[in-house]
Amino acid sequence: MTNNEQILKTFIEAGFGAVEMRIHDERGDWTGRAGVSELGGGTPPPVDGQVFVGSVSKPFTAALVLQLVADGKLGLDESVAGHLPELGLDERITVRMLLAHTSGLYNYTGEIEADGTFVMGLPGGGKEWVENRLHTYRPEELVRFALERPARFEPGADQSYANTNYTVALLLIERITGLSYAEQARLRILEPLGLAGTVVSSTSPDLPGPHAHGYYRYADGGEWKVVDVSRQNPSLLAGAGDMISTAADLSTFLAALLAGELLPAELLSEMLTPHGRLGIGLGMWVQDLGPGNGTLVHHNGGAPGGYGALMMGTPDGRTTLTATLTTRDVDPAEVFPAALGGLIAAVFSTPGAGD
Repeated sequence: MTNNEQILKTFIEAGFGAVEMRIHDERGDWTGRAGVSELGGGTPPPVDGQVFVGSVSKPFTAALVLQLVADGKLGLDESVAGHLPELGLDERITVRMLLAHTSGLYNYTGEIEADGTFVMGLPGGGKEWVENRLHTYRPEELVRFALERPARFEPGADQSYANTNYTVALLLIERITGLSYAEQARLRILEPLGLAGTVVSSTSPDLPGPHAHGYYRYADGGEWKVVDVSRQNPSLLAGAGDMISTAADLSTFLAALLAGELLPAELLSEMLTPHGRLGIGLGMWVQDLGPGNGTLVHHNGGAPGGYGALMMGTPDGRTTLTATLTTRDVDPAEVFPAALGGLIAAVFSTPGAGD
C-alpha cells in the first residue's frame, strides 16, 4: 500500500463514507478513491463525483472580487456601503475587510459567545437544519438577518470568520457587474478553466452529476438519528459555501490560481498574505507548517451535513492536494482534525525538517 493509499484508508477508518483525493507533487499526479457510494452498500464512489463543497466556495468568490479590483471597478480599501446603500452597512467596512473577515459583521449561521457557548443563527445544524434543508434563501435575506444583530467588533479592529462577509461580496459582484454571481463565475472562472463539474450559486437541492450519498447524524429527543442528506439546498451559504464541485475541478482551479492565471501578481500576493490573529488572507488561510516545512495556503469546507472538500497547496503550486468527502454515521468534527493533521504531515511536511 502506498503512502497516499494509506491516507485514504485513514479517512475511511476515521468515519468518512467516501473520499476522492488528487495530489500533485514532484513525482507527478496521483488520484485515489476509497469508501462506498451508499451506506451499507459495496459500490465504490464514482470517478469525479460531485459534492457540496461548503466554504471551499470562498476562494472562488474572493477571486471574482479581486478580478474586479484588477479591472479597476473596485478598490480593495474602498467602502462597500456606497455600492449597496439599501443594506445600511457601516461605511467603514471595506472590500478588503470582507475578504479577510475583519468587518465585524455577525455570522448569520451563528456565533460563539464570550462564555464559549454557540448560539445558532439561521438553521445550520441539528434537527432544525435537517427539517429545513430544502428551503431556498435569498442572499439579501441572509445579510439582513446578520445586520439585525450587533456587530462583533468595530470594522478592522479584530478578525472573526463570518459567512456574511462573502454573501455581501456576492451582492457586491452583482451590483458592480450587473450580472448574477453565477454568471460572473461562469464567464470569468468556470468556462476559461473548463470546470465542467462545478456549479456555482445553486438553489437546486440535487447534485446534478454522479455522486456518493452523504449522511448526517443529529440528536432528536435524546436519541441519535442518521439521515441521508444527499438532497439539500445550499442557498443558506450564498457566495460563502453554495458551490458544487469535484476534486478534479478544485485541483484545476487551485493550480490556475497559484500559477497567476486568474489574478495579477500583486493581487495574488495580497490574497496569500495572512491578516489578523487568525492568519487569513483574502479568501485563503495561510499556515506556517513549522521550521523547514514552509507555508501552506488552503481553504477547506463542509456543507451543513453530509459533504465536504479540501483544497490546499504550497504558495508556488509545486505541491497541491484536493479532495471531496462524504460523511456517514459519525460527527465529522470529532474525527476530522486528527485525519487532516495526518494528511498535512504526510503530504506537505519535509522529512527530517526541524529535527
